[in-house]
Amino acid sequence: MAYKELIKNFDKIRDYMREFYVYGFKSRDEYNKKSGRSYDDERRRLESWFEDYIGFHQTSDGKNVFISIDSRKTHHNPLYKAWKAKSFTDGDISLHFILFDILYDENISLTAGQITDIADRDYLSEFDGSRTFDESTVRKKLKEYAALGLVTSEKLGKKVLYKRTESLHCHCRDALNFYSEIAPCGVIGSFLLDRTGEQSNIFTFKHHYINQTTDSEILLKAFLAMKNKNEISLTSISRKGRKNLYTHLVPLNVFISVQSGRQYLMVYTRRTKRIKAFRLDYILNIEESDTAKDYEILRETLKKVQKNMWGVSTEGGSGRMEHVRFTIHFDQYEDYIFNRLEREKRCGTVRRIDETTAEFSADVFDSSELVPWIRTFICRITDIYFSNPVLQRQFLSDLNEMYEMYGINDKGGEQT
Repeated sequence: MAYKELIKNFDKIRDYMREFYVYGFKSRDEYNKKSGRSYDDERRRLESWFEDYIGFHQTSDGKNVFISIDSRKTHHNPLYKAWKAKSFTDGDISLHFILFDILYDENISLTAGQITDIADRDYLSEFDGSRTFDESTVRKKLKEYAALGLVTSEKLGKKVLYKRTESLHCHCRDALNFYSEIAPCGVIGSFLLDRTGEQSNIFTFKHHYINQTTDSEILLKAFLAMKNKNEISLTSISRKGRKNLYTHLVPLNVFISVQSGRQYLMVYTRRTKRIKAFRLDYILNIEESDTAKDYEILRETLKKVQKNMWGVSTEGGSGRMEHVRFTIHFDQYEDYIFNRLEREKRCGTVRRIDETTAEFSADVFDSSELVPWIRTFICRITDIYFSNPVLQRQFLSDLNEMYEMYGINDKGGEQT
């Protein structure tokens, strides 16, 4: 029977979403983590969430399924539905509403034992064969809600008193609509919008990066570790599916690509004494450990390193700083080309040689990160140089292959 298995841990939902939609839909034969029946159940579960955004086309190998979203018409991230579909047991639901009904008055403070007695006496005793909750279960749930900020706890002698957190009143609808679609952990804004009962469609996004939705829980753990200035250990998965455990890491910042929307956690590794980037969608879990006493020093180190970072890499193939330089030509009415070069130069410098010629140069840790961007100027490049000889040969070789593909005799292999 579909949807029989309850999902309480978002890690499971995240795994199925990645396997089915984010990284390419796997067929029943390709998915080997669980049985075929589990595959059918979970696929139908996801299809019930995203039915308005699922497309497919027939190929020689069968039906090819995918998520199709038109950013001109879709104003709200549909993947947030997964966060709002986490299932609970009957006991979870019952205890949730009983607790908040008992603590309805924000001025009442009660112990876990008092709450348990009230629940048994005033809520559960009237039902035949109804379940009861022991004090340890109630205390555990209260601690969980205290960690989430739904209730507050105060220790009075040997007793711990719990009371409901003051209600949040949301009036900034437009700000929440914008925040929920563009900010890290934007799902928080989506939950707040649900409380207002209002959603506006005043924003349309040309580049709407929704895949990061599934990484919100990992991102939150990273932010909390940075706030607490603690070291972490993390478990990540390689492209081949192998799990790796990394320990004694100091989380310093989160970088988000404006080109792809990918999120990277920048950390300092005690073992190698270097700054390293981890893609958030490859991280399975983060655990906080000891306080990093040199946290602020390491943050300043990252700021200094950023001066020579084009992307997220802090070490290239040559093992030292690499220099990149190229010259472009543009016509007199094409100042927008020069303006674009200025706007997108990042850590590089731009020098205007004359009215129709400009030079870009940069010293970076990994010059290969610039190659995709440099290619966008390829028809205008008159001279290019990489201090990394391997990258220089590869770039010119690719250029020559392109010339051959289009039957052009004037090759670029002689440019240095």
